[in-house]
Amino acid sequence: MSPGHGPAIIDVEGTALASADRARLRHPATGGVILFSRNYREPGQLRQLVSEIRAVRRELLLCVDHEGGRVQRFRAGFTSLPAMRRVGALWDHDREAARAAARAAAIVIAAELSEYDVDFSFAPVLDLDYGTSTVIGDRAFHGDPLAVGELAASFIAGLGDCGMAAVGKHFPGHGYAAADSHVEVPRDDRALDEILARDVAPYRPAIAAGLAAVMPAHVVYTRVDALPAGYSSFWLQEVLRRRLGFDGLIFSDDLSMKGAATAGSIAERARMALDAGCDMVLLCNDPAGQEALLESLGGVAPLAERRFARMRRRGSRGFAEPAYRQASAIVSRLA
Repeated sequence: MSPGHGPAIIDVEGTALASADRARLRHPATGGVILFSRNYREPGQLRQLVSEIRAVRRELLLCVDHEGGRVQRFRAGFTSLPAMRRVGALWDHDREAARAAARAAAIVIAAELSEYDVDFSFAPVLDLDYGTSTVIGDRAFHGDPLAVGELAASFIAGLGDCGMAAVGKHFPGHGYAAADSHVEVPRDDRALDEILARDVAPYRPAIAAGLAAVMPAHVVYTRVDALPAGYSSFWLQEVLRRRLGFDGLIFSDDLSMKGAATAGSIAERARMALDAGCDMVLLCNDPAGQEALLESLGGVAPLAERRFARMRRRGSRGFAEPAYRQASAIVSRLA
């Protein structure tokens, strides 16, 4: 692989690096590391783990799913974050307060992750809550596209206040399909016009607010394309790039998920995602698969520096900042 940033985001096995982890991190196709609850015991241990990763390769992106509610990987020593649907409930009777709460939640997330040299979280969720998807549900701000777009823009601004990039997910929308793409291949049978008018609508204000990256859904939109969105050049290049004018980074969702299995082997999944328009591919919870993935990416061109660099955390605004203390107070009232 030519010099540059590798296209693979992988995980590590435990709370400290093992020799096998180090070998995978040194591979030139590795571009970043995603952390999970199993990688976290307490703040001092997280600081040490991040230091170990940085010592192997300083340039790797460090990221985590840290949205709030059900999806918060670090808990002890971190603020307990509400599900974003709590912010959406506030929108229904006080829109300005809801915008402030969305921004505050993002400030808390970014400030706390920044303390441990984590570059970004895969947030915000831009899916609509239709009341049918158990895997999305209260992770979504709201069921109204206007509310989701406005609150996401405020959330993105809050991350930006702390020098952190935002990742919108799961494009073009995972909230309608009932199946969980971790264990099934979800299908959404609606027409393209309806999906564009509702589910894609929040991406416009999010992009205008500075959305740095997007993660597509492992969902098949049967009346649009036979392929899941993460393998679909129509969704990624025609809709996201051309119609919405998005020029940021596109991450695949985890290629080990059942929703990604339509493409065959791990190497085939990665190739289809990259060919469709993804810039980086995630593979989690599969060390053997990661080794096969990394070897398969040897001929892939390195990631464009401008997209990669935008995902790096900028500056250090942490616990001591007045904005963090004010944001914490707002978030505590949502709990």
